[in-house]
Amino acid sequence: MTVPLTHTLDRRTKDAAEPARATERRRVLVVDDFDDAREMYAEYLEFVGFQVDVARNGVEAVEKAQGAPPDIILMDLSLPVMDGWEATRRLKQDQRTRNIPVMALSGHVLAGNAEQARQAGADEFVAKPCLPQDLEDRIRRMLKPDKSKTSP
Repeated sequence: MTVPLTHTLDRRTKDAAEPARATERRRVLVVDDFDDAREMYAEYLEFVGFQVDVARNGVEAVEKAQGAPPDIILMDLSLPVMDGWEATRRLKQDQRTRNIPVMALSGHVLAGNAEQARQAGADEFVAKPCLPQDLEDRIRRMLKPDKSKTSP
């Protein structure tokens, strides 16, 4: 009997998500103006145990982060109203949000984009499209406590 691929993936991700559900759920703000990408990442991250909020542009992202700070922000760089570069700069300049890790996401992988994202304050740069599980792995690594900072 052949097991459908979706069943295999669902089972694998459910098993991987169990430890996350046993502890406090971490909050992720997914910022993307493209509905399909935003919904795909949000649904996957909720499925594996994160609390997720979404924003469609940079202004919404800044307002949501200031109002209810997430543990991490996934920030598309090409956004309407206020782009992800400026939104990231504003978040990193604000006392309330400066310590929230920002993972910049971009489908425009031109030379220098990763460095420009870091100069704007992004902590990580990820080229889109990115598989949801790969994104989850990067998020978990970024949110993992740094043992060297807590040791005497």
